This record gives sequence, structure tokens and C-alpha cells, in this order.
Amino acid sequence: MMSKTLPLLLMTSALALAACSGKSKDDVASASTTPANPALAVPNGPPAVANPTVGGVPMMATRTIVDNASAAPNLSTLVAAVKAADLVGTLSGPGPFTVFAPTNDAFGRLAPGMVDTLLKPENKASLTKVLTYHVVPGVITAEDLRQRITAGGGTATLTTVEGDPITATLVGAVIALTDVNGNKSYVETADVRQSNGVVHVVNGVIVPKLS
Repeated sequence: MMSKTLPLLLMTSALALAACSGKSKDDVASASTTPANPALAVPNGPPAVANPTVGGVPMMATRTIVDNASAAPNLSTLVAAVKAADLVGTLSGPGPFTVFAPTNDAFGRLAPGMVDTLLKPENKASLTKVLTYHVVPGVITAEDLRQRITAGGGTATLTTVEGDPITATLVGAVIALTDVNGNKSYVETADVRQSNGVVHVVNGVIVPKLS
């Protein structure tokens, strides 16, 4: 049975994450980001541009989200969480999906012991909610997000697989994601193309409503 205190701990950790990883507008605006890249060569079109690397490792647009994440050393905590939540099959399926992938450092900003708690079998339901809150159906590139933000007068609302929304905004040239609890995460590496979608590497764990 899931601990009754877990939702409160997660909410607390989310607030702690916002405090620990918060950046000033100037800091975020000057952050290094990877520009959008086409996925695969279009028949009779221009050749594909190579994917950005993640954790110093090349990402292959012909591989699935899970395969590429498994090769990236800075996404090992995310991969362990995906396995614990039994989401490997889903994220290896045809999709397509847009995944906002937290780095190991992002998970490390949660409250001490929180990752270990989430990975326990009895907390699988909460872990699944957290992970699927980072997934949006379809392929949404960084340029798509910027266009939606502009069209929305400065904000764009994304409906996640989990069900709760994420609000996307721009801080300078950097895409920021705000969860339903008001905590922000920033895209560090955009448009990492996969055979079944696209991944945007982010510097924070966003948390949905948990009861």
C-alpha cells in the first residue's frame, strides 16, 4: 500500500526543487541550449541534421526513447525509474511521444531519499504519475513550443499523458515548464529526435497533483 505521507513528501520536495534549482531570468536566458534539429531525412529532401549529444553520447534518431536514454549516462536515474514503473514497453512503442527528460542532477535536487522512496514497489502508482507527467502525446519540437507560446500570448498549455497540464513559457530564449504546483524546469537540450518521438532534456523534475 502506498504510504499516505508520500504525496506530502513529493509536494515538499517539489518546492525544495524550485528553491534549489531556481535561476534568475538573466542566468536562464544566457544558458546554453541546443537548437532544433530535423529528425530523419525526408525522401527526396535535404539530409537530416545530426542529433545533439546527451551526456556526451551520440543519440540516434533511429532508436527508441528508451534505447537512447539508456545510452546517456546523465539519464540513468530516469531509466531506472521508467523500468520500476514498467513503462519501458510504452516508451519503446510506436508513440509518438514528446518526453521532457530530467537529468540525474534534476532527480538529485529532490528531497534526500525521495528517489529511493519513489522506486519502491509499493510506490509504483505515484512514480508512474510523476513519470507520465513528463510525457505529452505527439511530436512537439522546440520551434512548435515557441510558436504555441507566441500564439498564446506568452504561454502554452500542454496536456500530459498523466492528465494534468504543463504550462510552457519563454525566459529569454529558453523554454520553461511550470507544473501544477508552480515549480519550474528549464529545457537544457532540445529536439533530441527518436524513432518514436522527441526528447527535450530538462534540469528539473516536475510534479503533478498527487492525492
